[in-house]
Amino acid sequence: MNQKMRVLFFFLSVLSFSACGKDKDYVVTISTRHGEIKAILFDDAPEHKSNFLSLAEDGRFDSTQFHRVIQGFMVQGGDVFGKEGLPAQEWPTLPAEINRKHVHIKGMLAAARQGDNINPQKRSNGSQFYIVQGRTYEELELTTDFPALQKAVFQFMQLESQKQMKEEYSRLFAEGKMDSLTQLLLSKRDEIAKTLSVKLTKDYTSAQVKAYAELGGTPHLDFEYTVFGQVIQGLEVVDKIAAEKTAREVPLEPVLMKVTVEKMSRKKIEKEFGYVYPVVQ
Repeated sequence: MNQKMRVLFFFLSVLSFSACGKDKDYVVTISTRHGEIKAILFDDAPEHKSNFLSLAEDGRFDSTQFHRVIQGFMVQGGDVFGKEGLPAQEWPTLPAEINRKHVHIKGMLAAARQGDNINPQKRSNGSQFYIVQGRTYEELELTTDFPALQKAVFQFMQLESQKQMKEEYSRLFAEGKMDSLTQLLLSKRDEIAKTLSVKLTKDYTSAQVKAYAELGGTPHLDFEYTVFGQVIQGLEVVDKIAAEKTAREVPLEPVLMKVTVEKMSRKKIEKEFGYVYPVVQ
């Protein structure tokens, strides 16, 4: 096991407290033409875990595809009910099991879902899941609440003392220099928060901040989707799937999957995959 995977498991053992007292657990294997992805599922997302294992053991994931692939973001698949011809309006859903201990670090498994406009309860699709790829984030960017900052900056720029910033903002926006504009806002974040007495940060633990800096992920999805598992072997396979040539996010050459489940002692999982089950607090 490479050093990066060891770092991944260390961080995630700090982030999660999902272990139960059982001696056995399940290792999920997702087989593709690029190789195998092995994952464990979290005990503190029991409905998602039970549902995924049931679909896998019944062979219903087999021959579904990774049908949505975005390099630097995630790979999504497992459309069981579409494969089986069930009308979309009849697809089953699962109640959200969103846990602030589980964030979208690279290699996390999470449940796809419909948007908040028609799904305010954030219920998960009954079969489709995605595996996070993402990118790395520095602490300042990661911990900034960008919608709140964007709203506050317009109020801030109305101050007479901020005439120069307003001109700089307008220039960067007109020139389409979005990265420079983002850096300008970040550089002013704490000053804006202090001046307007508003909160412009998101709450992450130090372990989560370090994990995003070292491993990467997709933090804008945090606490909006149910994260219910993680890859313990085969991140390079996720990267290969993410690198597929696509048309409208669909791989030009289908990436089919076969999903199997093996019951295994937790000690064996720790020994074979280097995964460390968190100690129950």
